Amino acid sequence: MTTIAVVGAGPGLGAAVARRFGREGFTVALVSRSRERLDALTAELAETGVEARGFAADVRDPTALAAALDAVPDVLGPVEVLQYSPLPHPDFMRPVLETRPEDLVGPVEFSLYGAVAAVRQVLPRMRALGRGTILLVNGGSAAVPHAERAGTSIAFAAESAYGHLLHDTLAPEGIHVGQLIVPGAISAGHPRKDPVVLAETLWGMHRERHGFRHFADDLDS
Repeated sequence: MTTIAVVGAGPGLGAAVARRFGREGFTVALVSRSRERLDALTAELAETGVEARGFAADVRDPTALAAALDAVPDVLGPVEVLQYSPLPHPDFMRPVLETRPEDLVGPVEFSLYGAVAAVRQVLPRMRALGRGTILLVNGGSAAVPHAERAGTSIAFAAESAYGHLLHDTLAPEGIHVGQLIVPGAISAGHPRKDPVVLAETLWGMHRERHGFRHFADDLDS
């Protein structure tokens, strides 16, 4: 079976990606903190013919996240596509002049340490297979830092650097790493930022395997 793992799965983008990849024959591993949310989403996807399983873990707990992803192959098969797209907490978006060292712990754990833990768990099997895709989804401050959102700006920049390094390093092995920047909020009904549209964009990134950074919309939108 061909499996995509969606870390940070929810009823918006995560569900849309699950349906889009599911239509192509992928089984779906959904990773989120909430078991209740996972059960509801798994049942909803089953009604549309998508085989999905939920794996509960907090992305700020690298050990728990690695354990959740480690359980996926026994249930669904090896992960060939990893999407890392958890939604940052509003507390991470403090103005830069009000940001203390301790205020950066959460954002960095969330965006960088979690991403590294997830990648390191699935990467050995991708390398053994000789193929794979890693998709990072970030807000606009990953590309242009915002003084009112210091935590996410700093953490997204670190995640972006990590992803870009992976992109350059893993390309010769047939593993593609790409980043999708979504300026502003994901918005139902928006022509470029609706979850279904973004899921199609992510599918295209997986299929076309061209370049590292992609933009869902203009940065000033």
